[in-house]
Amino acid sequence: MLTGAQIRMARGYLNWSVAKLEEASGVSATTIKRMEKSDGIPKTMSDKLLDIRRALEGAGLEFTPENGHAAGVRPKQKVEP
Repeated sequence: MLTGAQIRMARGYLNWSVAKLEEASGVSATTIKRMEKSDGIPKTMSDKLLDIRRALEGAGLEFTPENGHAAGVRPKQKVEP
């Protein structure tokens, strides 16, 4: 899943406004702002989180799980042949 902090981090990394994420994901700005305020995984319909995740991943980011450290976000690593 995706946390509110990861959404904020991803937008910051891409230098995207809430309006830009709204445009890219189809999720309303109001919903995005509410999600970003959440501690942990936002309480919302999972399809909205998936839409946001797909938009951010499509922009070149990947999300790292919480595995003893805080969950995070980073640019996708390019695989060299």
